[in-house]
Amino acid sequence: MDTTQLIAAARAGDKVAEAQLFKITYADLHRMAQRHLLRSGADVGGAQSLVHEVYLRMVGANAGPNDRRHFFALASRAMRQIVVDHVRKRGAIKRGDGLAPLSLDAMAEPALAAIIGGRDDELLSLDAALERLEQFDENLARLVELHFFCGLGFVELAEVLERAERSLKRDWTKAKAFLYRELGHADAQPG
Repeated sequence: MDTTQLIAAARAGDKVAEAQLFKITYADLHRMAQRHLLRSGADVGGAQSLVHEVYLRMVGANAGPNDRRHFFALASRAMRQIVVDHVRKRGAIKRGDGLAPLSLDAMAEPALAAIIGGRDDELLSLDAALERLEQFDENLARLVELHFFCGLGFVELAEVLERAERSLKRDWTKAKAFLYRELGHADAQPG
């Protein structure tokens, strides 16, 4: 069975399919969690803990994933929420804490890692900007979640989102421009 078929069987209550789904998606979720934790600088107990919490949220949700694409969208959203919740609980540090503002021009592809540099206040600002992006264009926000929070490259994104890599790169540029503006870097030129 492929992932979509396993998801359908698990949603119908098939516990064997649910176990198989966890087994085949665990590696993907673990890789996504590792990338995310490295980029965000957050410590939520390690990749394994993040994967388990993400999976529990997804399984416990009334509206679980419908297919592979939806699975990755839900996983990226859950990872983002978990890390942001963790940062909020820990208590955001004072704005900037005396550090110079970060330049988005220094941003290393494929992630927006330079924007947050492991600083809680910057992660919270990015989360708020991403919420505004979602109101503006939900698809662009999903792209940012999958690319930044889950660490999927454009080849993987094209497969998961069933879109051309070239169009995803154009959308990534639009999303970055929106985030630059929202984060107060309107003079910066996203690349």
